[in-house]
Formats: sequence, C-alpha cells, structure tokens
Amino acid sequence: MVTRIVVLDGHTLNPGDLDWAPFARLGSLTVFERTPADLIFQRAASAEIVLTNKTPLTEETIRSLPLLRYIGVLATGCNNVALVAASARKVPVCNVRNYGADSVAQMVFAHILHHCNRVAEHASDVAQGGWGMAQDFCYWLNPLVELRDLTLGVVGLGEIGGATARIARAFGMQVLAHTRRPLAPPPEGVEPVGLDELFTRSDFLSLHCPLTPETERLVNADRINLMKCSAFLVNTGRGPLIDESALAQALNEGRIAGAGLDVLSIEPPGRDNPLIGARNCAITPHVAWATRAARERLLGLAAGNLVAFLRGEVRNQVNP
Repeated sequence: MVTRIVVLDGHTLNPGDLDWAPFARLGSLTVFERTPADLIFQRAASAEIVLTNKTPLTEETIRSLPLLRYIGVLATGCNNVALVAASARKVPVCNVRNYGADSVAQMVFAHILHHCNRVAEHASDVAQGGWGMAQDFCYWLNPLVELRDLTLGVVGLGEIGGATARIARAFGMQVLAHTRRPLAPPPEGVEPVGLDELFTRSDFLSLHCPLTPETERLVNADRINLMKCSAFLVNTGRGPLIDESALAQALNEGRIAGAGLDVLSIEPPGRDNPLIGARNCAITPHVAWATRAARERLLGLAAGNLVAFLRGEVRNQVNP
C-alpha cells in the first residue's frame, strides 16, 4: 500500500528553489504551501505522515486524524505540536536539529555589524547625494565600532551558540557564556559566567537558549538594567525570551544602545508590537535559518527521519 504523505505548509522551507523528491520517493506526496486552521483536518485526514513547519497540530486534531502514524516537524522548535496527545496515540514527533547553525550565527553578526558599521545607513546617504556634498573625502553619520577586544556574551552554547562564539573569537572579541550545564572544560577562549554577570559585562549579548518556562522573558526589565548603556542585544532564538515592552522602553529611553532581532513573540507581529519602530531596533522577519544551504540540509534531514521511521527506526523523536 502506498504511504500517503502531506506537507501542510511547505512554502517557507521550499518556495520553489528546492526539490521535494526525497519525500516523493517515499510515497504519495501532497504539498500545500500554507494551510489555514479550518482546513488542517480536511487536508491531513487521509494522511499517515503529516509534515508541518509552523502549522499547529492541536490535541483535538491529533486525536481526530484516523490514519496518523508519524508527525515530522520541518524545524527544530516543536511548540506547534501537542506532544502529549501524539504520545497518547503512540505517534512519534520527530524534528530536525543542527541544520543551520552557521547560517544563524552569520545572521547574529549581520546584526552586530549592521550596528557597528552602519553600511545601509551610509550607502543610503551616498545614494541621496550626501558624499557628493561633503566638504571632506569621508564622513560618518554615527560613531563606528571596532569589535576587537570587546565582549560578546552568549546565552546557551549549543551548536548555534558555539558557532557564534567562534566567529566572535575570529574578530578578536572576548567571549562569555552562560549555559544550563557546567562547561567542563569550556571551549578555548570562552569564559563561563553566571547570567547576571554576563548581562553586566557584555558589550554584545546574543540569545541561543531554548524557550522553556524558565527562560521565558529571560531578558526582562531587571536584567536590562544590568546592561551597559552601550550594549547591543541580539535575538535569533525565540521571541518570548524577551519581555518586549521592557526592551522597547529601554531602547526608546537610550538605556541600551540597540537591538537586532530576527524573532518576535508573535509572528507575523501585530501593529501594536512595541518593538516595531523602537529606537535603534533592527528587526528581520525570522530569516536567520533560511539560507538555501540550510533549507536544503533541513529538507534532507527531515526526509532522512522519515526514511528511518518507515524502516522501523525512530530518529530525533521529541515526544515522550
């Protein structure tokens, strides 16, 4: 019997520049670019294999899908799947890990360098005639910052945090790290510190920890008050790691120098998100993971998870 496979939201992973062939070889494949909530059950009802990136699979949906044998998450985060309900039906939920560490770390430094060198700001001014009207051979619109000997604080030193730390060392930066588990021994050039010390000492601070009840709003008013007024915050992890109202207030009052964010608590954000338009806050639309190379790896690893399942082996299962 042919295995029926449904992808509920394939567009973000593969908007047309990749090939679904690794999944098509495994059964009868149907790919929907996006699936609204009222069509989730209808589209998944005939499937044994359901693949989702961000489309929610609730407890009610999982209980009601008659043929469901496997849920594949086309991402690392699994907040959109009711894991306990899947376990109750003995349906494994398998995610993809470690596919985009270099791409995300690259985005961390895209935000840091955007703040330090103001390339877009200067290029725009030149295009508008600013250089042509200058009295000198050069000019700068804001102070430019050299990274050597400055301090990067990394919260979470997994694959992405580790890649970020290595780039920082290549720039000649000092690196502090806070992790859930002691670093024994810590990577070369990385100093383990407590969380409050990390906030106090860092010139740049980058978040790479998972979202848990303990880390939700880890960046709050009290911790922001520990930061230097010249400090810059980067978040490419999860939006709810930050108390957005507290950060917006600190930015607008000039209590920290700026922030570079690739994630927000609600995506897409509403117009009432306090960080949209906040002073010195650069926001990108959750694209740190989305280089073609990273997406291609993700697709291949997700297909590999499914190949293993169909052979009787479960890989990267996230539900108990």
